[in-house]
Amino acid sequence: MSLIIKKVDRITPSVKRINKQLKQDVPKEAYKTFLENTPVADGNARKNTKLKGSTIVANYPYAKRLDEGYSNQAPEGMTKPTIKQVDKFIRGVLRRK
Repeated sequence: MSLIIKKVDRITPSVKRINKQLKQDVPKEAYKTFLENTPVADGNARKNTKLKGSTIVANYPYAKRLDEGYSNQAPEGMTKPTIKQVDKFIRGVLRRK
């Protein structure tokens, strides 16, 4: 009689897939949501908001004011809705198998 023991690793591939997806998709999802929540008057704020690597750069002098809810178009600013959406997105990725 012979007995063959085989190691089956089902966790590592899932963790690798999740890490890869989060690394690639979270910045894109955050940028998309941030931009959607950026108020539009003359388009300057949206035009000067860029994604550089995994960092959203709002390169205009009144970015902080807009993010604090100065505009009626975005009373929550841009960061709060972005954080909510990214949290929802991550929970969705983690639920998938």
